[in-house]
Amino acid sequence: MKITSLKQLVAAICLLSGTVCGAADDTEFAQNILEKADQIRFPRESFQVDVNITTTSPEQSTDLHHYRVLSKGNENSVVMTLEPASERGQILLMKGRDLWIFMPEITQPIRLSMSQRLTGQVANGDLARANFAGDYTATLLRTDVIDGEKYHVLELVGVDKGVTYHKVLYWVQQSNFWPYRAEFYSVSGRLLKTSRYENFRMLLGKQRPTRLVMEDALRKDEKSVLDYSDMKLRDLPDKVFTKDYLKKLE
Repeated sequence: MKITSLKQLVAAICLLSGTVCGAADDTEFAQNILEKADQIRFPRESFQVDVNITTTSPEQSTDLHHYRVLSKGNENSVVMTLEPASERGQILLMKGRDLWIFMPEITQPIRLSMSQRLTGQVANGDLARANFAGDYTATLLRTDVIDGEKYHVLELVGVDKGVTYHKVLYWVQQSNFWPYRAEFYSVSGRLLKTSRYENFRMLLGKQRPTRLVMEDALRKDEKSVLDYSDMKLRDLPDKVFTKDYLKKLE
């Protein structure tokens, strides 16, 4: 975090000490926690990562999807479908909170929302958006102790209607800012699904979660497991994130 004011300096001291330094600084304190957890999940620099999604349900056979994500900041991303073969060539393009899908058999892109389902329990925004801090305003609700570890419990409220979820409850480990779990809620307050961040490994200089387990809140036996691999920094000029350039992507 770049410190440019006395207020930010106080917030940084509070963050490092794990304490809240007064009501006036609560929001900035919570937002700093959120930003640090974002930096654990994904690098700030432009990057590429492969994501395998395995969805299981008692009523259906196991569903497998493989995607490649190109991301630049939190405002530009491309999600390319690699498998199954029947969907290969489909590409999601996100610019800001505008999202389109391009399909080989259709000449014009189709506008989508972040909250629409991509596959299984995974929404478009779960892959297209690289972090939470740009989409949500954070409030620190409390501290939970789980298996002897202390966790910040944040309430995240969407900054507008274009975000993937209206509200998120987010558990972040106090000692290292590792994301632990999240609960995702609809506008009506209904719990939609939960997620767990697992399999932390050293990637691009930080220990990062390489597995995300998303479970349906009503049907506990239905879940999607996202496995991240081959994460690497990649120079991604702005022209990559344009409709005309997508046909050139490999």
